[in-house]
Amino acid sequence: MFSQIERERSIAEHLFYVSLKYTKTTDVILNLINRWVMMIDLSIGHILKTAKKAKKIKEIPVAPKARELLVRKISKDPIVLEVMDMYSFFRKLPDLDKIREYEFRKNVALRVVSEDKERKIDMDQLKLWNEKMSGFLLAIKKIK
Repeated sequence: MFSQIERERSIAEHLFYVSLKYTKTTDVILNLINRWVMMIDLSIGHILKTAKKAKKIKEIPVAPKARELLVRKISKDPIVLEVMDMYSFFRKLPDLDKIREYEFRKNVALRVVSEDKERKIDMDQLKLWNEKMSGFLLAIKKIK
């Protein structure tokens, strides 16, 4: 399980540190977020399997939303709960309206319009999310 999580992490880091640096397109931003979603999915699976072994839960749900809610219920770690909020937003992202800004330039950004509110995904936001993902993976590794 950890080998798959580490593989997704290394791909996401390559996208963040190398691909995004040189290409500066919103497609790379979307691919990076997709990798983070896959990494969080695998981590949720690990958390739930560990909880099932410890008899904290009876069964592991199949639906992503149900899995997310169950992790929120059994985990009290603030970084895990914060990443679950990110995960919820990331999962909605493909269905939202996206506006691409400054592609192929230093300030590449993706504006996302959801429920009459606009959110800007730029390099600063990606750096913040990347740090949270690193902290999240450290918290996941401690779960036995």
